[in-house]
Amino acid sequence: MRNTIRVAAVVAATAMAAGMLASCSQGGGAAVTINVLDVAGNLQLTQEMFDDYHARNPNITFVMDKDTAPNLPGKLKAQQDANNVQIDLVLTGTDALASGISQGLYLPIASTYKAQLTNMANYIEPAAAMQTLAQDQGVVITYYPSGPLLEYNPAKVTNPPTTPDELLAWAKANPNKFGYARPANSGPGRTFLMGLPYILGDSNPKDPVNGWSKTWAFLAELNKYIDQYPTGTGPTMQNLGGGTWDIIASTTGWDINPRVLGTVPPDFKVTAFKGFTWVTDAHYAVIPKGVSQAKQDVIIKVINDLLTPAQNAKAYDKGYFYPGPAVKDATLDKAPKASQDIINQFGRPEYADLIANNPTALPLDAATMVVAYKMWDEQIGAGKYKTS
Repeated sequence: MRNTIRVAAVVAATAMAAGMLASCSQGGGAAVTINVLDVAGNLQLTQEMFDDYHARNPNITFVMDKDTAPNLPGKLKAQQDANNVQIDLVLTGTDALASGISQGLYLPIASTYKAQLTNMANYIEPAAAMQTLAQDQGVVITYYPSGPLLEYNPAKVTNPPTTPDELLAWAKANPNKFGYARPANSGPGRTFLMGLPYILGDSNPKDPVNGWSKTWAFLAELNKYIDQYPTGTGPTMQNLGGGTWDIIASTTGWDINPRVLGTVPPDFKVTAFKGFTWVTDAHYAVIPKGVSQAKQDVIIKVINDLLTPAQNAKAYDKGYFYPGPAVKDATLDKAPKASQDIINQFGRPEYADLIANNPTALPLDAATMVVAYKMWDEQIGAGKYKTS
């Protein structure tokens, strides 16, 4: 269901209202409505940024909608084939970014509007690295180091594993008490999958076919002590919080946010594998082919505004994508007080050290990731999926 952002909820789609908005807007520009589709849960991080932009530019109205990443390519292609593109701006993760690029659905905005997108020059280094995955057809707007991490119930796990061998030994001694979600449907699941080759010392962490012999052997052995793989991250958090599992694969954001929401008790802990590498993640703003030039011009200004430190700091939100900001100087003290209070209460002091002192790696490229998912589905998860 569509919903207009809070500050624009009273705007009616009439000529009179449009005229009033135009007359009172900064610079006197014409009223423009931008239809935004979120397929990554990104509005949890950026809604206040769009609210703030509208407050400063009341002639620009944002109408928000949400969908799943798998639905996006078909929806966009149908609109483009009909020469009736109704989606002006898409907020996406690497999944729909990759599928849209492969089908030629997006405009090359990062190169076309390089001179206007000046704040991209202020990316923190790993966010700049994530930008390379966009092939110019998107702009990173939020970033987090992701994982892999292990989250656990300290009342049940007094000596948490810090190596894959220790995790395997724990799982063997505690069958069906460790779990993770199907990687194709879960950020923590795919981070766990893509992080293991670095931890295990596989020959090529970027080649799941010929370079992951240790990873596939480890996962096959671990599989003996896992009875189900949920097709979503939410159920893994429910399993942990409800006592079905005692340890799960997690990430920084999936550690913090479910404890904020009460799905997982606030005193549950996390641990990292010794010598691990962060497999990073990001959200992107993309513009579909077929969007008018007038709207493109507005959207580019909006994207550049989202990448100012004051705006981007709002991405701390409730820890969902912790830390969240993609640009330098978007520090916690610039975030809304509610976000500061949440991070101060539910964040973890050890994250600063883990982020500063462990290397980062890009996730697999789109085509290779699909191969890795297929191999996992066939070799590991077959017969054990549990739909959420």
